[in-house]
Amino acid sequence: MESDDGLALSPRKVEYLKYISGRNGTVRTNEIAAHYNIDPSTVTKTIAELADTGYLLHTPYRGVCLTLRGKQCAGFLVKRHRILSLALVRYGLSDEQACREVSRFESLVSREAIDTMCRAMGHPRLGICGEITHDAGCLTGQVDS
Repeated sequence: MESDDGLALSPRKVEYLKYISGRNGTVRTNEIAAHYNIDPSTVTKTIAELADTGYLLHTPYRGVCLTLRGKQCAGFLVKRHRILSLALVRYGLSDEQACREVSRFESLVSREAIDTMCRAMGHPRLGICGEITHDAGCLTGQVDS
């Protein structure tokens, strides 16, 4: 599988994948809508697009869960958020400021940039909002295949 860094995903889709990943299992559309305080029909449309592109498995009236592709992508999306947030905290922003600012631009940052930053930071194990996982691209400079 080629590297999936989420650059083709909208910020909303990135947020959905990270949220679903953090829920560890099947998530109902209404849960997502309530979490983001938006209409369930908006969630349903976005969920359908994510399912069509292979990130989610959607079972009507039951909910959604991540596919293998979705889990791999979401894992990177979480790592990207945590690396970028940690970098901003190291430059003086509070945890809350860093998280908020990163959410504004993280969907524009490539896997290569994150792997390079991670190596430069000494492969941190803990970010401001949780554990940071590492993969071959980060540890060796090689892209996972």
